[in-house]
Amino acid sequence: MGGADRYYWDMWAVQNGDGTIARLGGREMWMALSAPDRGDPDARHFEADIRWIERGANGWEDKGPVLPPHAAPYEREWAGSALLDDGRLTLFFTGAGIVGKPGGYQQRLFEASAPVASDGTIGEWTLPRPSIDRLTPEYCAADAHEGEAGRIKAFRDPAFFRDPMDGADYLIFTASLAGSDSDYNGAVGIARRGDAGWSLLPPLVHADGVNNELERAHIVFRDGMYYVFWVTQTSTFAPDVPTGPTGLYGMAARSLVGPWTPLNGSGLVLANPADDPRRAYSWFVSAEGVVASFVDDPGGQGFVGAPAPLLQLAFDGETVSLVEEVGAP
Repeated sequence: MGGADRYYWDMWAVQNGDGTIARLGGREMWMALSAPDRGDPDARHFEADIRWIERGANGWEDKGPVLPPHAAPYEREWAGSALLDDGRLTLFFTGAGIVGKPGGYQQRLFEASAPVASDGTIGEWTLPRPSIDRLTPEYCAADAHEGEAGRIKAFRDPAFFRDPMDGADYLIFTASLAGSDSDYNGAVGIARRGDAGWSLLPPLVHADGVNNELERAHIVFRDGMYYVFWVTQTSTFAPDVPTGPTGLYGMAARSLVGPWTPLNGSGLVLANPADDPRRAYSWFVSAEGVVASFVDDPGGQGFVGAPAPLLQLAFDGETVSLVEEVGAP
């Protein structure tokens, strides 16, 4: 799957409330951003939609669009997460651009849901609605139409997290810090669900003055520890600071509000090799420690756009390490 007539990149599994990988009617169902191969990989971001992909003994299989055609204020779909909870599937995702004005970089968080039968059959979806209607002073709006990949501001990639300590539901997302004096003001945003919906809280962590993008941010809870993960690229580090490799980064804490300590001393968990810096990207960790990503531009031979092999991580306090590649289910 991938590399023929369609590209696939940012991926996530349908998850249970505890963050483990769910099954729909016994099937391991994932979602991925996808777009037709037009001969220009960069163009994929401007016609992306979310598609079902099933993981089976013979690899990955495209099962078509997740959402049916519908009227929406956004132009296209960017990354998010999916929750299976009490017989209902909820998709949290990024609505990118503005309908009727092609090619914009505007970003908002949306959600839609549908009932799921015991055999995995999905019923009628609700119309997508905004998850968050207004920003608080800590967050920069991602409302610019013009932009450049790696330089735009962020309000995207909602990742669901249910805190086992307080039972509350949260959205973790890619954000930009407001009021910064630096163009490199990436942050990990957080919102908490209450009776009136989602309410923004102050960012969990930020890289003000260091890095512009802490992408695909999400949280895993294991053995009494909170682990916040994100991905970033060498190209989004500020020019006047030490540059890190393109990779998966993270921090750990005993409380959701911190204090946060960089994993493995440096924050780096997984990285592309120095001699193959664009091998893979967009790592996303499940509660079991299974890591998904996509094949990017291995060996500098051109964009592939296909699921990469799944990886297994081991957790030991503030140390998180690679164990092995995960085989077929």
